[in-house]
Amino acid sequence: MLTGRRILVQRKGRGTTQWRSPSHKKIAPARHPKWAPDKTYVGTIMNLHHESGRGAPLAEIRYEGESKIHHIVAPEGAQIGQSIECGEDAALANGNTLLLEHIPEGTPVYNIEGSPGDGGKYVKASGLAATIVSIDKAKAMVRLPSGRQKAFSPRCRATIGIVAGGGRQEKPFLKAGAVWHHTRGKARKWPVVRGAAMNACSHPHGGGSHQSPGRPSTVSRHAPPGRKVGNIAARRTGRRK
Repeated sequence: MLTGRRILVQRKGRGTTQWRSPSHKKIAPARHPKWAPDKTYVGTIMNLHHESGRGAPLAEIRYEGESKIHHIVAPEGAQIGQSIECGEDAALANGNTLLLEHIPEGTPVYNIEGSPGDGGKYVKASGLAATIVSIDKAKAMVRLPSGRQKAFSPRCRATIGIVAGGGRQEKPFLKAGAVWHHTRGKARKWPVVRGAAMNACSHPHGGGSHQSPGRPSTVSRHAPPGRKVGNIAARRTGRRK
């Protein structure tokens, strides 16, 4: 006879709709459009949208001569009817997209491509911006919001400005229901109960006369499902001295 129950990590591994990202709530991927390097596209912001699970608003853009509607992460100060340019000869203005080699040092940018033509992967959260530190023929050094400097190809594209929606985290949730709806849009389960607070049948850290794991919390990478909790294949644990 089987005892116990499937713990949280086992239920997540089943991949049911409870754990999947709500893709039906997504509007569109926020990427730079694919364009010819020798052409500059001029578009207009048609609308600003809120997308579930994304902190920054999306700007709906229609480029001249293009039937397809594109979406980008809206820059701070964007408004409906604003003109947007994308290309090598685009002006150095808020919301325009250029190659890193054509953007002056010290300019705040966001939505930076990891490799030329991938559409943009770095610095897309609300209120963030990176800063171009130096540019040469081989690489462009950019200081990310974390403070770390990263080298990009000078042919990677980036959008000038700061991501809209800054100060979003300063507003308190005030009640638990607001947190539940916030995490629901991000395909995360909330609240998360500590394993030590559970019963012994619900988690390897549960049970006992007081709340403690009762055993080392470091487990093998090859541990079976249901035992693989805590510090998985940790090189080291504890505070650095």
